[in-house]
Amino acid sequence: MNSILLRINTAVQNLRQTLLFTFGRGFPPDALCLAGVEINKTAQNESTPFSLKDLLGNGYLWAVPKHRRSVEKRWKRKYGDPNYVLKLLTPRKDLRTCNVCGDDHQAGVLCPTCYRKVINETKEMQEQIQNELQLEPVEKEVVVLYDGEKDEKPEEFFKGKRIVEMKKARPSWFSKNLLQETTQKNATTKEVKPSELG
Repeated sequence: MNSILLRINTAVQNLRQTLLFTFGRGFPPDALCLAGVEINKTAQNESTPFSLKDLLGNGYLWAVPKHRRSVEKRWKRKYGDPNYVLKLLTPRKDLRTCNVCGDDHQAGVLCPTCYRKVINETKEMQEQIQNELQLEPVEKEVVVLYDGEKDEKPEEFFKGKRIVEMKKARPSWFSKNLLQETTQKNATTKEVKPSELG
């Protein structure tokens, strides 16, 4: 019986302390943790009104989780719950069909099936560059040429450049214009005027 009364008395004292601290008439209970704040009980005068700004100063109240989130709760947040919303069964709305090959791909992303030929061509170019240049330092501009492209340019164009030749014809989708400088003149004004609208 004494232990029950002692527990009730302790609970009432804790509640009283918390209420006094909440309404500004006492010091915080010992269970409240403040990071980087020291409380000097003797320095605080009873006549001055309580201010939370004076208590915190430059300290911070850290919001730290008290319990670890269980595996079941983590999986429910990630995959949904079959009784409510099952995230695995929601249909994708961001898929598009490629106009060239007909495969489905995510919107805003290049079609991986069509882009695979670009990746393979790039790997061939990199292997050819490594075979030609070996481990020598690259101090000059490297130009990759396909069959029959060296005759189209004058010799002065290749002066001071390192030439890597691919032993096959240029693919039809790989434009030559990517290697050329722009033919348009730079703009002289910063004003943008709409043209051929409507």
